[in-house]
Amino acid sequence: MKEEVLQENQVSEVQANSEQATVEATESKPAKVEKRTVRSQNDSKPSNKKFDRKRAEKPESRREDSEFDKKLVEVRRVAKVVKGGRTMRFSALVVVGNKNGLVGMGIGKANEVPEAVEKATAAAKKSLISVPIVGTTIPHDVIGKYSSSSVHMFSAPQGTGVIAGGSARAVIELAGIKDIVTKSHGSNNKINGVRATVEGLKLLRTREEIAALRGKSVEEI
Repeated sequence: MKEEVLQENQVSEVQANSEQATVEATESKPAKVEKRTVRSQNDSKPSNKKFDRKRAEKPESRREDSEFDKKLVEVRRVAKVVKGGRTMRFSALVVVGNKNGLVGMGIGKANEVPEAVEKATAAAKKSLISVPIVGTTIPHDVIGKYSSSSVHMFSAPQGTGVIAGGSARAVIELAGIKDIVTKSHGSNNKINGVRATVEGLKLLRTREEIAALRGKSVEEI
């Protein structure tokens, strides 16, 4: 009987020791902390440097676009003959300017009219020229020629207004010239008329520019 009691006491001591060891082990182990990723408002979305740069450039480009006015001079339907037949597209002639001495023209072709106008506007902004203006008119008379079209431009006193045809008028008004008399000769093609007007405006020079080229003062000329 004594041996059985001793065995039972030993078993109970072993169980107590094992339970105490498990309790100590659980207490020694750090409790698991649930990881929760807290995102701030700035870190809510992954940053994209290319997108951020484009978004930062957009307001400036809009500001630059607002400085220029554009005028659609002509829209034509053109056909391109290919092996499978004819492909119909649209051609747009656009003039842009800031009405303060800068003007340009461009031609764009596309399957739809809005796309053609957008291409022509982009081409016109790349071909801007500076036009010298004295008061409200041009500094001197000039003749612009392109292909078979020619446009004669004469300076006019204040109050005359813009006396010009449709193609030349668009360029002159967007350039900022308020008093001028023009006369077109030769071809009535609007593209040639606009180009001839632009070529004539390129030839304009002020007295100061001519004096600097000749190495003289303005009074000597």
